[in-house]
Order: sequence, then C-alpha cells, then structure tokens
Amino acid sequence: MIWKKEFTLEGLNNINDETMVRHVGIEFTAFGDDYLTATMPVDHRTKQPMGLLHGGASVVLAETLGSVAGLMCVEAEGYSIVGVEINANHLKSVMSGKVIGTATPVRIGRTMQVWNIEIKNEDGKLVCISRFTLMAVPLRN
Repeated sequence: MIWKKEFTLEGLNNINDETMVRHVGIEFTAFGDDYLTATMPVDHRTKQPMGLLHGGASVVLAETLGSVAGLMCVEAEGYSIVGVEINANHLKSVMSGKVIGTATPVRIGRTMQVWNIEIKNEDGKLVCISRFTLMAVPLRN
C-alpha cells in the first residue's frame, strides 16, 4: 500500500469546501492500495461553448487527483504538495454525464512524485490521459 496517512472518502470530499474542486463538482469515490478515483460532472460548469467537456476541466480533475493522492503519500509531517508540471492528451469528446478519473503512481520519491491519471467516460472509454509531477515542500510558518 502506498498511503502514509489514514483517510476516508468523506474526509477527502470535506477538505474541498470553498474551492474550485467543489465548484466544478469533483467527488472522490474510491481508493485502493495504489489508486484514487474521483468523478466530475459534464455540465454547465465544466463545458466549453461548443457543449463539450472543456480540456481545462479535465486538467483540473487530473491535478486534483494527483495532488490529493500525493498528499496522502507524504510520510513526514509539516509538508505540503505543489504541482511542478502537468500534461494532458485529450482523446475523446464528452457532451454529458460524468467523467471518472483514476490516479496511479509512476514514482513516489521522498520529495518528488509522478502520477498517471486516466479519465474515462461512463462507458469506460478513455477521454484524457495526464501525467502530473509534484513535489513535497515544507510548510511555511
């Protein structure tokens, strides 16, 4: 198991009050020994003017999953997670329903982590694939 902190889905969903995560409707739905999953609706908050899922919304879902998963893998107290680089390949359009993102680690180091995030539609077809690099940094007082 990769997790260094104990957590619940309810707890993960509660830390996002008054954030973009809550605004776009992202909800953590599952986790296992080496993955974290969340959903996001495809609606007026996440679509672009042509009625398709906005690519930026997919990146928000990917970065959210990677950041939260990364934070749960930091063993030392007094550290936070910051994004260093993210890329995304948008492979299929979505017009309605929801998308499901799953983050799995590529590498979890002491200070740097790399995560793979796959975002699928409700039919299980790959919509977007993202790779996210983050760092654990000491909290400033």
